Amino acid sequence: AVVDLVAVQAAADRIRPFVHRTPVMTSEFLDGLSGMSLLFKCELFQKTGSFKARGLMNGALQAKARGISCVVTHSSGNAGQALAWAARSAKMEAIIVVPTDAPAVKKAAIEGYGATLVMCEPSNAAREAMADKIVAEKGAALVHPSNDPDVIAGQGTIGLELVVQAREHWAGSDLDAVIVPLGGGGMIGGIAVAVKALLPSCLVIGAEPANADDAFRSKAEGKLLHHDKPVKTIADGLKTTLGTNTFPIVQNLVDEIFLVEEDDIASATRSVWERMKLSIEPSAGIGVAVAASAAFRAKYPNLKRVGVILCGGNSDLAALGGILANAKPLSAEAMAKRQRIA
Repeated sequence: AVVDLVAVQAAADRIRPFVHRTPVMTSEFLDGLSGMSLLFKCELFQKTGSFKARGLMNGALQAKARGISCVVTHSSGNAGQALAWAARSAKMEAIIVVPTDAPAVKKAAIEGYGATLVMCEPSNAAREAMADKIVAEKGAALVHPSNDPDVIAGQGTIGLELVVQAREHWAGSDLDAVIVPLGGGGMIGGIAVAVKALLPSCLVIGAEPANADDAFRSKAEGKLLHHDKPVKTIADGLKTTLGTNTFPIVQNLVDEIFLVEEDDIASATRSVWERMKLSIEPSAGIGVAVAASAAFRAKYPNLKRVGVILCGGNSDLAALGGILANAKPLSAEAMAKRQRIA
């Protein structure tokens, strides 16, 4: 494997001085809705407002150890912010390639951390081409937001922490499953490597937007597929496709991927804001939608202890305000009805 437990543990030691051990929280309301005991891993409280700080910090430190002083990535936002912050923390230069349609708040934050912003067309191909060009010109290291092995290992540190925090929370009992938002697969890849090594019987479940279902289709067909149409989803952090390093992990270690409709992502996000007072972005609401869904409960009726990763809180508030205002509250009846239709 490209990434193993040893790599994740080494990443944890490497990034520990820089990142937070994020707290876990609970919600009686969401426990009632899901019929399970849920433990929410709050990566919205991570440095830069998302889990990406872990992996990009590890990637930057590994590049620095190789004697490289400039790092480059391409990102719709969270990875760009994370690498900009990581480079500043590690005293390196950072250049971030950002699509023109990225949320303004994320672009401003990247510049706020002192990185150079380079704009490109909003397609994965354009982003990658521009990043490669800069890497060649500058002799820089490309730190891919999700497919880089050092990044995957860094994201896996979420899993290391959650396994221990869950055991503390449930007085010695372990997680039965963990639900992870799925975009490029770096987070679920790292978490799957860590969790399956420590708890082989723990399920690792992906939560992917139905409007960006490349991983679901790739896993079903057993080969790496890309988006077959332009992607529009309120979970803007999950538009990325799986890569050559994340696909095999998703294929081998992720037990199942659930697709989530836009209305359910919005409802779950709203419920977390209202009930838990946690200002998550929609990309983090998606795992909550799976946990609360009739489909998940029907498929896995015996799960008791389930971890849910709240991966970030970097929303474009102007856009999110409208989404939350129009979202139907999460309720058992509404979820069941919508899924029967689906």
